Amino acid sequence: MIGAHAAPPTSAEDDVGRFLADKGLLQRLDQVRQNVAGQVAGKAGAVADRASELVFNAMGFLGVPYLRGGNSADTGFDCSGFVKAMYEQTVGLILPRRANEQAAATQQIDKNDLKPGDLVFFNTLRQAFSHVGIYVGDGKFIHSPKPGAQVRVEDMGSSYWARRFDGARRVLSGEALAQQQQAARP
Repeated sequence: MIGAHAAPPTSAEDDVGRFLADKGLLQRLDQVRQNVAGQVAGKAGAVADRASELVFNAMGFLGVPYLRGGNSADTGFDCSGFVKAMYEQTVGLILPRRANEQAAATQQIDKNDLKPGDLVFFNTLRQAFSHVGIYVGDGKFIHSPKPGAQVRVEDMGSSYWARRFDGARRVLSGEALAQQQQAARP
């Protein structure tokens, strides 16, 4: 007669797995995982859509003249007025008025991580963060450059801009931006 063999001992893991399966909890956990993944992908897509819309909107202002202190298409823009207006009109975020304040209110990123809609800063007046533009992709940015000029797109790789590059920054969501601005206040 062949000897009887006992069933292998069950582990607590097996018991928990069976319990979860019996109650349909594994399927529900998988549904939650898929839902969260979909929401994350949706938010990433929404951010990309907003950045595309921001760049597209900014391109609509090509040719608007430079005006020191200017912040509208009717009168003209200076660099930070242009950036402030684009973010307010397109994304609904209110950035500080001056370039150096915009730098302080945004998140520093590596130049290699630039995405359309990010801010690029330059030292054009022998002081940090004295000029700002909006990155449009492919190593180019849009900005309002100087008196006598108009809003235009330029290559960051040109010798003038490459020598003066001062850093890249990403604009945070409204709540994160407000928290960062609050933390920066003395």
